[in-house]
Amino acid sequence: MYKRSVVLVLAAIILISLAAVVFMVPRMNTAKSGGQGKIAIIYVEGMIIGGRGQTSLLSEAGGTDHIIRQLHEARDDSSVKAVVLRINSPGGSVPATQEVGEEITKLRNSGKLVVASMGDMAASGGYWLAAVCDKIYANHGTLTGSIGVYMPYSNWEELYKKIGVRQEKIKSGAHKDILSPERQITTEERAIIQAMVDEMYTKFVDTVAEGRKMDPAKVRQLADGRIYTGNQAQQLGLVDSLGNMYDAIDETARLAGITGKPEIKEYGKMSPWSMLFGPSDLLNITLDRLLLRQSQGELPLTAPLAMPPDKW
Repeated sequence: MYKRSVVLVLAAIILISLAAVVFMVPRMNTAKSGGQGKIAIIYVEGMIIGGRGQTSLLSEAGGTDHIIRQLHEARDDSSVKAVVLRINSPGGSVPATQEVGEEITKLRNSGKLVVASMGDMAASGGYWLAAVCDKIYANHGTLTGSIGVYMPYSNWEELYKKIGVRQEKIKSGAHKDILSPERQITTEERAIIQAMVDEMYTKFVDTVAEGRKMDPAKVRQLADGRIYTGNQAQQLGLVDSLGNMYDAIDETARLAGITGKPEIKEYGKMSPWSMLFGPSDLLNITLDRLLLRQSQGELPLTAPLAMPPDKW
């Protein structure tokens, strides 16, 4: 009886806490101040992959549709004078990155300033998004750059022979099973894939060159896929200033002509679970999963992805 009472009391405390947090979240997303304009903060975290992702009471993760929706809301909110895009991402798929990048451009064309603030990592597709912003802030040790595109391919043909597995396909065309792990890629297929990679890479270079006002030839010299620290990126012209998110907010307020301390409006829902027990290390979890998926040959075919080095 005593144990049952204790369990019921604990359950009641957890439920009350969750309910309280749910009601508090909307209030905590906006920091009031005496300023004359709002600065919106929109977060880009983890892999950049298209779609709606998954949303529940305890979490909201995956997909770029919610980021695009937040960009629309910031654009349509007349009280928002500028946006800080907080990026903590190793990259993702080319189409999803392009979609978000185009929406950032539309937001800027509406007359609102967009400043990128890099966290631990803003590489590959994460840097693509930063490059289309008005200004870029990074920490000294931020991992950024990784300007490039790749398509992963694994050949398990010899392994299948050793374990006695033989796969056959009835296909509609010669290239329908291109990049299939059961066979060697042909010379013609390699040329097809290389042409696709080159096209996406050129678009990446052009985006960086336009956003950073750099000569495309200079960008190509820097865009061999390597990563840079925030300090190195600033010296190379890929980043404007060094500083944390609050430095970026202060500069955004100044550039937007906001007098006094600006009002901050954060987009995105922090889950009650995270608020009660602390945020999980989503980036590390994401990278671990990516390494596993890469070893299994399951990564998206158009992923401009940055992987941290084994030893730094």
